[in-house]
Amino acid sequence: MVFSSVNFLFAFLPALLVCYFAVPRRCRAIRNGVLLIFSLAFYACGGPKLLGLMLASIVVNYCGGRLSAPGKKCRKTCMVLTVVVNLGLLGYYKYANFFMENLFLLGLPVAIPNITLPIGVSFFTFQGMSYALDVYRGNAEAEKNPFRVALYIALFPQLVAGPIVRYTTVAGEIADRRESLSESGSGAVRFCQGLAKKMLLANALGQIADAAFGAGTLLTTSMAWLGAMAYTGQIYFDFSGYSDMAIGLGRVFGFHFLENFNYPYVSRSATEFWRRWHISLSTWFRDYVYIPLGGNRCGRRRQVRNILTVWLLTGMWHGAAWNFILWGLYYGLLLLGEKFLWGGILEKAPGVLRHLYALLLIVLGWTLFRSESLAGVGAMVAALFGSAPAGLWSGETLYYLSEFRWELLLAIPASLPVGVWVRGALERRERGGSRPASAALILGPRVLALGLFGLSVLSLLGSSFNPFIYFRF
Repeated sequence: MVFSSVNFLFAFLPALLVCYFAVPRRCRAIRNGVLLIFSLAFYACGGPKLLGLMLASIVVNYCGGRLSAPGKKCRKTCMVLTVVVNLGLLGYYKYANFFMENLFLLGLPVAIPNITLPIGVSFFTFQGMSYALDVYRGNAEAEKNPFRVALYIALFPQLVAGPIVRYTTVAGEIADRRESLSESGSGAVRFCQGLAKKMLLANALGQIADAAFGAGTLLTTSMAWLGAMAYTGQIYFDFSGYSDMAIGLGRVFGFHFLENFNYPYVSRSATEFWRRWHISLSTWFRDYVYIPLGGNRCGRRRQVRNILTVWLLTGMWHGAAWNFILWGLYYGLLLLGEKFLWGGILEKAPGVLRHLYALLLIVLGWTLFRSESLAGVGAMVAALFGSAPAGLWSGETLYYLSEFRWELLLAIPASLPVGVWVRGALERRERGGSRPASAALILGPRVLALGLFGLSVLSLLGSSFNPFIYFRF
């Protein structure tokens, strides 16, 4: 089940809201129980047979946290076992097919398994591990109530596509939170904004990207650039839209998740881009891999090793395929270059050139990410630089530019902090005593959200093209 579906919007969510808010606020344990049952049901809709994996993750990390807490005997051994079991489950379900396929291609007589990838396995595995590791480090207290750990790992808004939430962020709210009408209203507005990103922009841009990356021998240079730029928009609006919906739904039920995106396409370097993109994953690798390896507190050779290790793992986290590994190493090399080679020159360059530099590298990176094979990567990159099988230009490019002209134009301001600028201007007017500014601050987002929701529903009912990119990670 996805948030942008009729079943979720008009069946699952209304049923949950009725059952949840019918329980008095003072009965926190019962409200948590309702939320846990619905969260497990939400996950089961994507594959009932794999619900056992989710329950296993809950049991492993709950027990790991209890047995590896400070003061426990053999706590280090218990922590190692917890991490090994987590990574073992993730490795089996996500990477077994990939490794066996490559062994088979090398000529080894191995059978290639047919393992179904559980939805969101990378997200809830990393989330569960972070809880156990934080308990082991003394950064969080071991939770005695297993249902609270279960709710933390299974909580449906961020269950299958993030953001990756730390236990320390929501532990207090699981035990005692205060839902309010104003917070629920703010969450609903955020949800509608995310739904619109997904339905009105990501899906339209995705059709252009699919046409370009699937063009084969009909690919032209113009279509390659249009497709690469469209995918750059699609993956941002798809993933940040889902994060907006998750954060909004969290607020409805009294949870405050940290932001996962900070307008990454305004970046002026690859380093800045990764401070703004998928923030929860970047900080996870920083805190649980990069810093334990030594981080920046070591010589240059070890720093290079640490950065390449983190980005190799980042690539593999995104998918079991060579293009994801290349994509991770691509960013690892870029960050090393900016850190040790051309970073000083880049800082002295004009802002416009730095922004163009970053955008070009980001688009090329997404080309690696989107291509379905190494041959596809080579063909697409060659087409971008003028060596396309069908030449430089085609009528197909003009068709997609015309057919999706409004979505392409709206994608530009939608990827910029325009809303932040407008709100800042209105707040300055309000401090000056302007009533219209105050009314605009209160009513404007709500009216806009209502309109966006209506347009999103119309788009949902009128189209069958509705993929979520990060569901397969």
